[in-house]
Amino acid sequence: MKKILLIILAVVVAAGLVAFMVYKQQSGYTKVLTAKLAKQDLSTVVSGTGQIKPKTYVNLGATAMGRITHLYVKEGDHVKRGQLVATVENVAQEASVRGQEATIAAARTDIQSYVAAERTAEANVEHSKADLEQKKLDWDRAQGLYKAGIMAKQDFDAKKAAYDLAVATLSQTEAGLHQAKANTESARAHMRTQEATLRSNQNALDLTKAIAPFDGIVTNQPVREGETVVEGIQNTEGSTFMTIADMSVITAEVKVDETDIVNIRLGQPADVTVDAIPGRVFKGHVTLVGDQALLRSTGVATSQSTSGTEEAKDFKVVVTLDTPSEELRPGLSTTAKITTAHKPGVLALPIQALTMYAPPAPGGSGKVEAASTSTPAAAAPKQGVFVIEKDAHGKQRAKFVPVTTGITGATDIEVLTGLKEGDEVVTGPYKTLRGLKDGALLKRDTQKAAAPGSGSGSGNS
Repeated sequence: MKKILLIILAVVVAAGLVAFMVYKQQSGYTKVLTAKLAKQDLSTVVSGTGQIKPKTYVNLGATAMGRITHLYVKEGDHVKRGQLVATVENVAQEASVRGQEATIAAARTDIQSYVAAERTAEANVEHSKADLEQKKLDWDRAQGLYKAGIMAKQDFDAKKAAYDLAVATLSQTEAGLHQAKANTESARAHMRTQEATLRSNQNALDLTKAIAPFDGIVTNQPVREGETVVEGIQNTEGSTFMTIADMSVITAEVKVDETDIVNIRLGQPADVTVDAIPGRVFKGHVTLVGDQALLRSTGVATSQSTSGTEEAKDFKVVVTLDTPSEELRPGLSTTAKITTAHKPGVLALPIQALTMYAPPAPGGSGKVEAASTSTPAAAAPKQGVFVIEKDAHGKQRAKFVPVTTGITGATDIEVLTGLKEGDEVVTGPYKTLRGLKDGALLKRDTQKAAAPGSGSGSGNS
């Protein structure tokens, strides 16, 4: 029994000695998380939220006052250009059109009769000309016979009278022809007046009918059959039949924070997601960048706001989808992720590894925080990272290396100078990194996974 107790005691003492030696060996070391640098594709992405909107839409308003007699479509229906979609009471207008059409029909009949009279007058003129030609021959012959003393004076006078009568008859028939032509032209002028009146009446009738201006979908219908609509200002109550949207070109109208708008340009690619259609990503490109700042609380442009209160502002950005879908509807909530920069195969560094470090002043030590401005000897803090390097004894130490950076991804940032591929840098923990000093002894923390790079994922700039 004593032997067993001695063995147990020896094991405990040995374990204690081992633990003590390990503790002594690790004293002075700082446990850190690390990551090795590698090249990867990196993208800078700006996000904005908003809603789906058609590029072209129209609020089809009433152009005549009256009671709605028919609504031929309902909300959600597809319509074609020129399709009749609604009518209002039009009994008086239609009666005016039908009456005017009857008047024009009668006027056409009158013109036909005048044209017939004109042709009769033309025939009379031709007959009078032929008769005059015959009478002139008789008269010329009579003059020769009378001079030769062969014709009696009575017969000569009769030929002269017949010739004069033929001349007068021709003048009379020609005057009748001119009158017939004048009557025809007057009838035609009256008919043109009647046709102008018909066009006016037809226009009044057309104003009682709502016609689709283009192919689209009915997205809103605020009225019902039997209600009365009035001509008025667009979008006022009782003046709009429906809203028709052309869904052949669909846009995502989103708001982007003022700090990001400077990076957005026309033509930049974007991924658009819609809350109502999970799992789908619609490709698009930026087609409009607003130049008016909008107050985030009200959505009113700053140029129209009378308030002097300083608050966050957004800018409108329109993304046009490359391939529209019938599943999309105006007003659906959407998020657009706009790629403002992309670089393939660049050296990337986890963002959390970046820190500000001030080299130690004479007699002092470096700190992560900026050096005090009251100490003239203190160097200005620099942006950089702590790289793990082995000293002459093979121990791992932290070495601060200043770096310059480029574009920013979701979790990584481009390294322009200061580091190379394969370098191992300290990425955390945050509190440890904040107080880390140049030359500190390091030990990798095997209890926590090192923060990996995200590759070319999305991120806000």
